[in-house]
Amino acid sequence: MKTIYLVAGARPNFMKIAPIVRAFQVHGGMAFKIIHTGQHYDREMNDVFFEELGIPAPDVFMAAGGGSHAQQTAKMMVAFEELFQSQRPDAVLVVGDVNSTLACSIVAKKLNIPVAHVEAGLRSGDMTMPEEINRLVTDAISDWFFVTEPSGVEHLRREGKAESAIHYVGHVMVDNVLYQAEKLKDVDPSTFEISAKIPVDRRYGVVTLHRPSNVDSAAMMGKIGGALREIAAELPLIFPVHPRTRANLEKFGVDLGPNITLAGPQAYMAFLSLWKDAAVVLTDSGGLQEETTALGVPCITIRENTERPVTVDEGSNVLAGTDPVRIVAEARKVLAGQGKQGRRPHLWDGKAAERIVEILAAELGA
Repeated sequence: MKTIYLVAGARPNFMKIAPIVRAFQVHGGMAFKIIHTGQHYDREMNDVFFEELGIPAPDVFMAAGGGSHAQQTAKMMVAFEELFQSQRPDAVLVVGDVNSTLACSIVAKKLNIPVAHVEAGLRSGDMTMPEEINRLVTDAISDWFFVTEPSGVEHLRREGKAESAIHYVGHVMVDNVLYQAEKLKDVDPSTFEISAKIPVDRRYGVVTLHRPSNVDSAAMMGKIGGALREIAAELPLIFPVHPRTRANLEKFGVDLGPNITLAGPQAYMAFLSLWKDAAVVLTDSGGLQEETTALGVPCITIRENTERPVTVDEGSNVLAGTDPVRIVAEARKVLAGQGKQGRRPHLWDGKAAERIVEILAAELGA
């Protein structure tokens, strides 16, 4: 039986491989192992987390987190080489654009192990983003490209990839959010601690910020913080704060005012329960742009570019940039009922993982 290694390093990666794991389990014609690089190690990523996602715990944990980008990538490359030499898979599947994605792809290709890249072809055009470099290098050496949106197909064609290797399959992140949203119907939201922070009239917005370009500069953090404070005067905001963002808010002395409620990082289901009922989501997260589009929640992206243009072209996402005036104006449009009416893009139907597994089975003769 053919064996495929499914590689993940950060929490969003596990949300992407979860539907693929379930699709492998249903298919039954191939074996798989889950490889956790430990790029982002989280004490909360325990059995309950994997139970939430409906997948087994990882088969291999590398504990390769910490350090600079180079140190982290180097540790993972050494660990992957040792793993592949002792237990050689028939193929590896990597998702997204983190250092784990890059490290595994390079080592696998040098050992002549085929690489499948899920979320291939996404481009922001911003080479200051580490993720953009990881995407470009991974796609330069992958064998199969599983694409989430039309722009990805266009980029890969422009970069000279073989048409037979490009597969527009939809989006596994959407598979997962639809699956989890269905499960959430059977859960009492009051069991989540974050529910206690929701206003009595249940009218609120949600904020997430973590990108270095937004949170590592006192000037930028002050500008964005001022915009959020202005919006919060009209709509209470709940802000689950990334640890680095929280540290910088304190370091830069940014006052968000009384109408923004800070909370700690949230588990997947608790956070989904929060944002799916929000009046608006303000974020710099790539994944949240897609998830909000999948569920039709208004999203304002606080970035100058996006590698997920389908969420703007077709979905409920607006790319506001980092100008406070524009951010506030877009939020006010939503609050006035004049926000963008988006739709779920083609093939974002919850079946992307099934398509991926069927294609891999055919490619590997399984």
